[in-house]
Amino acid sequence: MAQSLIEHETISTTVQKAKEIKPFVEKLITMGKSGTLAARRRALGLLTKEDAATRLFETVAPRFSERSGGYTRIVKLSPRKGDGAEMAVIELVGSEFKAKEKKKKDKGKKPAKA
Repeated sequence: MAQSLIEHETISTTVQKAKEIKPFVEKLITMGKSGTLAARRRALGLLTKEDAATRLFETVAPRFSERSGGYTRIVKLSPRKGDGAEMAVIELVGSEFKAKEKKKKDKGKKPAKA
């Protein structure tokens, strides 16, 4: 799940799983901020995909270079319909700005004529 969070920057899951994964992801981002070879190897040992580790060190961690903690946010959602489990979205702080920028870019483009 931590790997998916790093790749997609936001995932929807149960509240308990989100609370469980938060400290793990925070430690990974702190590891990524150091940028040393030892930290990269340690992250590769914890993450199964090399692409996720590369994304952690090249895009995610530098974005939080000025921040000393609190890299993730948990937002509670309505209960799941099937079993009533409490649902939540866990996301990296700052990923909501990317979504707004993407929407603005999409509005500016005109559809191509056929």
